[in-house]
Amino acid sequence: MGNRLTKIYTRTGDKGDTGLGDGTRVAKDSLRVTAYGTTDELNSVIGMVLAQSRSADVNTVLSEVQHHLFDLGGELCIPGHVSLGEQHVTWLEKQLDRFNEHLPALKDFILPGGGISAAHCHLARTVCRRAERCVISLGAEEDLPPQSIVYLNRLSDLLFVLARYLAREEGAGEVLWQSNRPPLDID
Repeated sequence: MGNRLTKIYTRTGDKGDTGLGDGTRVAKDSLRVTAYGTTDELNSVIGMVLAQSRSADVNTVLSEVQHHLFDLGGELCIPGHVSLGEQHVTWLEKQLDRFNEHLPALKDFILPGGGISAAHCHLARTVCRRAERCVISLGAEEDLPPQSIVYLNRLSDLLFVLARYLAREEGAGEVLWQSNRPPLDID
């Protein structure tokens, strides 16, 4: 392990800047900090899924994803650092295929819900999409490892499939969007 924190507060960021992993100081609202901060937020939401899911299979996969996301945060925090490779994306695709093969074909749009862990998995999916947008914005300004965006894109697909899987496993079922529902009567 690198540096060990003996004090949690350092006061070095009190004026709105923070240190990157290479020692460079940047504004806390920079594209880079926003990208790794949103990735950290995604990791926290996945932690919420793990705290509620009773599926050992899903939990094993999401626990591994948490480690990948921590590695991705390191990539984003240390310019030029690479942790994720093509094998990480391939692993996500294998998980996607494995969970998706037991689900019925999609015929309707699905609304977030379907039980507490499924709903949190949908939330993780939307935070993942936001993290992906943040990384794309950063990549437009600075060079990034090629798998950063691909990993997040594939992960959001996996989170969607896992939300569907969890909705069925929790017994609540998926919440389908009804395009031809009757108008709301507010009288």
